[in-house]
Amino acid sequence: MADDRPIVFVVDDDARVREAIEDLLASVGLRAELFGSAKEFLRCKRPESPSCLVLDVRLPGISGLDLQHELAKANFQIPIIFISGHGDVPMAVRAIKAGAVEFLTKPFRDQDLLDAIQHALDRDRATRQEQAEIATLQQRFDTLTSREREVLDLVISGMSNKQIAAELGTSEVTVKIQRGHAMHKMQAESLAALFRMAHKVGLPTGKWLCHQYYSNHTKA
Repeated sequence: MADDRPIVFVVDDDARVREAIEDLLASVGLRAELFGSAKEFLRCKRPESPSCLVLDVRLPGISGLDLQHELAKANFQIPIIFISGHGDVPMAVRAIKAGAVEFLTKPFRDQDLLDAIQHALDRDRATRQEQAEIATLQQRFDTLTSREREVLDLVISGMSNKQIAAELGTSEVTVKIQRGHAMHKMQAESLAALFRMAHKVGLPTGKWLCHQYYSNHTKA
């Protein structure tokens, strides 16, 4: 049976630090995978369960900060907690600006590390949920016909059914039917819900926002 518990990757060239963190994680029911270098970590696969990375700044070969950069370039999304015995403010600022969850200076309190790990795992869960939602919406979007997609694009740009009909050279009734089909397939209960879905799958929605702003203020 697969183990779907959250997993914490630990990359530190000091075996004693790795083992101490592993024991700490085991005490709260978390799994750990240990690596002595960035290269070792890069050979592993990201698990299906929530995960995060506890990463030393100074490592043989690729440094922790360089690994963070490489992961970002490869779109390997995993929350990172930096640990360092030689950290300074500019280094911490650089790590946090690049998206790190926390930067802890050795020796750190066990609870501080556990708190940071919990925050990182919560962030990863939220990211995975968001990605799953986007994948579901994309699947729905892929079921639309080419004409339904055209109508959807024009709907979220702020055009009325009458304007869409004129744009596409069809009747307003036909547009209403195609718009209804698109909303049904996308499982959108309202235009606002449809807009949010379109935004998540990457459709341009700027015109729709401007239209909504104008409509709301002219009605006020």
